[in-house]
Amino acid sequence: MFIIIGYIIVTASILGGYAMVGGHMGALYQPSELVIIGGAGVGALFVGNNGKALKKTLTSIPILFRGSNYTKQHYLSLMSLLFNIMSKSRQQGLLSIEKDIEDPSASELFNQYPKLTADPLLMHFLTDYLRLMISGNMSALEIESLMDEEIETCEHESDIPAQSIAAVGDALPAFGIVAAVMGVVHALASADRPPAELGELIAHAMVGTFLGILLSYGFVSPLATVLRQKSAEKIKMLQCIKVTLLANLHGYAPQVAVEFGRKVLYTTERPAFTELEDFVRNNKPGTRSAEASEE
Repeated sequence: MFIIIGYIIVTASILGGYAMVGGHMGALYQPSELVIIGGAGVGALFVGNNGKALKKTLTSIPILFRGSNYTKQHYLSLMSLLFNIMSKSRQQGLLSIEKDIEDPSASELFNQYPKLTADPLLMHFLTDYLRLMISGNMSALEIESLMDEEIETCEHESDIPAQSIAAVGDALPAFGIVAAVMGVVHALASADRPPAELGELIAHAMVGTFLGILLSYGFVSPLATVLRQKSAEKIKMLQCIKVTLLANLHGYAPQVAVEFGRKVLYTTERPAFTELEDFVRNNKPGTRSAEASEE
């Protein structure tokens, strides 16, 4: 929604200002320039990415127009799930959660949080490290190091679409210049025409530079920023799990461990201490869906 609003503001501001000085809107309509700039941009996207990166970039485009899944409610549910897992393992031993993590769909602990279990990245990260904790063959320091490596890998992988789109955005002004130069060449090749017609041809050529810069800074490059923001939210979720599990491994009680996780969250989504405490207290295993109860 904000992307569409932003596009409307950019377009209205530029065209409105142009109209205020008496500019002719028809002169800006140059389909050939758009074909040159847009086609070259798409071609550069294909040239600069392998198949996997290209597929990831294309599949990330619809995500741009969706709202964020990582809300305060999402993090409350996540920390409530972590609290329940750690409480069960503390009371009954780590082996007591083995069946839960092997088949989360049949687990009473996980079934309270259907939105969390529907997130493959979250579930794989959480259950993999719970398995390592159960094995008992790795120290807390080794698990932390492995978590850092996986989070870094996920961060680099998540940044691929943003890098690809940013590269296209950076190239569009240059493609605009290419379109403008080709327009000037066409105008010079028509030097036998009257001055008025030559002026019109040169004006049309200059539209290429205008379109390249506008498409880059007003439309394409901001998308890369949005993708990086969404990637940062995803990484923050993994960091929250990491800090909470490590606190538990170091012997902190579940109530304190989730407080560690709460502290790493962005302030815009971070619940208050009492808010988290009340949510966890009201969503013990066996109650109805914690996510449904909050809604």
